[in-house]
Amino acid sequence: MQNSRQPPQKPPRNKKRSPIRLPRAKPTPGKDDVAVAGAAGHDAPPPDDASIKLHKALADAGFGSRRELEEWVAAGRVSVNDEPAHVGQRIGHGDKVRVNGKLVNLKFASRLPRVLLYHKPEGEIVSRDDPEKRASVFEKLPKVNGGRWIAIGRLDFNSCGLLLFTTSGDLANRLMHPRYGLERDYAVRVLGELTPEAVTQLTTGIELPDGPARFLRFAEGGGEGANHWYNVTLAEGRNREVRRMFEAVGVKVSRLMRVRYGPVPLPPGLKRGQHRELDTAEVEQLLKLLKAAMPEQSDLPAPGDESIEVRRTGAKNREKSAT
Repeated sequence: MQNSRQPPQKPPRNKKRSPIRLPRAKPTPGKDDVAVAGAAGHDAPPPDDASIKLHKALADAGFGSRRELEEWVAAGRVSVNDEPAHVGQRIGHGDKVRVNGKLVNLKFASRLPRVLLYHKPEGEIVSRDDPEKRASVFEKLPKVNGGRWIAIGRLDFNSCGLLLFTTSGDLANRLMHPRYGLERDYAVRVLGELTPEAVTQLTTGIELPDGPARFLRFAEGGGEGANHWYNVTLAEGRNREVRRMFEAVGVKVSRLMRVRYGPVPLPPGLKRGQHRELDTAEVEQLLKLLKAAMPEQSDLPAPGDESIEVRRTGAKNREKSAT
């Protein structure tokens, strides 16, 4: 008699989806998208005679933006081989670079930047130096060897939601600079209800002390009693811009939460005070998406040569509680 027993079935895998979104058609952040995930990363060794501009190497190591580091060089805060550095200087593998007199380790491999998602709660400041000694988001982040986390945009002390961090000054600049118009989505709760005239003002343009502003998209989000929710989209990130726009039409924001930054939404499973680092494939996909949306920017960190697999299954989730 033949054995009719079936082989044991493997238990279903707990599938998690990547937060990075890849448009199916023309890569424009925030359009129709599918999830991507991938495997471990690699470093591509450079040619022996490779050299790099000093301020770019420092920016890639997370010391700041290129513009900021050029100012450091001009101010004499950077030296190469015990000689004062000059703006535009190139360095190679044998050069010893010091910042404020301290020797720094600069890596010349074509290395992908690290990118971190953090769900900021209310009551934390996006700064390393606060005279009032309030809790800082940087206290909750993992340590970076040979660099530092750079905040991509800010959320004020009383706001919550998605914050992005990276170790690359160049990537941070591309994600923040107003000229690239990366969209930010917010869920906003206000005291009171907006009139149709106020909505028209907010979507067609309202004058603020630092210039005109308008929401690209505006939708009702529900609410009961005195509280009403709205879902809004901006293409810039001026200081307290969302709050000031609502105040300009006579309503006060009682809660503000960022739910998307460019192509990266706040993952539903990422709780307040938790962070999640993007894996190599997700970072590569983010860089490809930004390059497609900003074709003139050839100096973004380069993704790996291997193809990116687009699939529904997610990579290992590296969420960590910051509490």
